Amino acid sequence: MDQHFLSSSFREKLIEHLFVGELLKLSWQRGDCSLEIARPEVDNRGYDLIAENNGIVRHIQLKASHLKAKASKQSVHVALESKPSGCVIWVFFDQEALTLGPFLFFGAKAGKSLPSISNFKIAKHTKGNAQGLKAERPEIREIPKSRFRKLLSTTEVYDELFKRV
Repeated sequence: MDQHFLSSSFREKLIEHLFVGELLKLSWQRGDCSLEIARPEVDNRGYDLIAENNGIVRHIQLKASHLKAKASKQSVHVALESKPSGCVIWVFFDQEALTLGPFLFFGAKAGKSLPSISNFKIAKHTKGNAQGLKAERPEIREIPKSRFRKLLSTTEVYDELFKRV
């Protein structure tokens, strides 16, 4: 079987660590070393990371897909709308080398709220119940890939996250 399928949880954490490492490296290279990263104990409010840099706080939902993936949408918890400068970063990566990029960004400028996702399609469970019905997930919305903005590098992501309006 495919390692990406069998070890998807491992891969998800690996991509997250590589991404955080790239952001920290940029903070170092820019000479301020002020970036702080925190993770929630429980993943039920729509974000994976809290990143703070020079007074700008970002609640970030990370998604990951390999470069050849066919995914056309991402599922996002509506609670992310209530978080300071909430955003979704969809990280694409090379399956072999695990290099990161490009990235897709859904959010607003630093200090602004996440654009409303309440009117997006309500997501359904991926597996059906005993009757084969896939129940709705009322707190989760599907954001189409077309609503994300492409960023080519971690430098562009860093600037998008922390550049003041």
